[in-house]
Amino acid sequence: MAGIMVVFDFDRTIIDGDSDSWVVTEMGLSDLFHQLRSTLPWNSLMDRMMKELHSQGKTAEEIAECLKRTPLHPGIAAAIKSAYALGCDLRILSDANQFFIEKILEHHGLLGCFSKIYTNPCFIDGKGSLRIFPYHDSTLGLHGCSICPSNLCKGLVLDLICASASEGERRNFIYLGDGKGDYCPTLKLQDCDFVMPRKNYPLWHRIFSDPALVKAEVHEWSTGEELEKILLHLINTISTQQSISVSISS
Repeated sequence: MAGIMVVFDFDRTIIDGDSDSWVVTEMGLSDLFHQLRSTLPWNSLMDRMMKELHSQGKTAEEIAECLKRTPLHPGIAAAIKSAYALGCDLRILSDANQFFIEKILEHHGLLGCFSKIYTNPCFIDGKGSLRIFPYHDSTLGLHGCSICPSNLCKGLVLDLICASASEGERRNFIYLGDGKGDYCPTLKLQDCDFVMPRKNYPLWHRIFSDPALVKAEVHEWSTGEELEKILLHLINTISTQQSISVSISS
């Protein structure tokens, strides 16, 4: 539907768990990961884990096979496909990484539903090792947000998305997330927008610690079935409101 943009977080939103933790656990890196956890930023730590897998002879293809086993609730897959079929512009804004997200979505037949993925970039180097880099290049200066981690300010990205709209175009946003990093973009939403925090997760707690700071209408969810039901209801609500506005203006 024209004018409706649905922005998803990835970990613990589209997939039930955390893609980084899944690979670390499933590929036997837990001990090294916990040894280094306090010494490196998360993004750099995951790059270090990929180097370790390469040193063990593990390939990017083997990492991709591991990612295919990541649980994804069928209700969430159905919600994504339905929203796409209805004409919504679907995007992902995540502190995971490009390789993990794309391989999981591709496996579930969902990658083509998304027009854009904003996340930490990856590439396979000349030695065949998967490398993970921060979304914001710190050598170009800090992003200046005190809420977000240094590698990715989701609020800044949402600002850029809004700024990219055609002159006079106002899109209605539906933002779905769970983590602390999703609070900054939530504060950017307006009173015609909607935010869907996962209940009892950090974003939900931040919102309800001071609800007056959030302009968007809040709709909590816990399960894949709830996400599907609420998201499609909100899309229908926005569409109805848009139809009424067009009728009145004409």
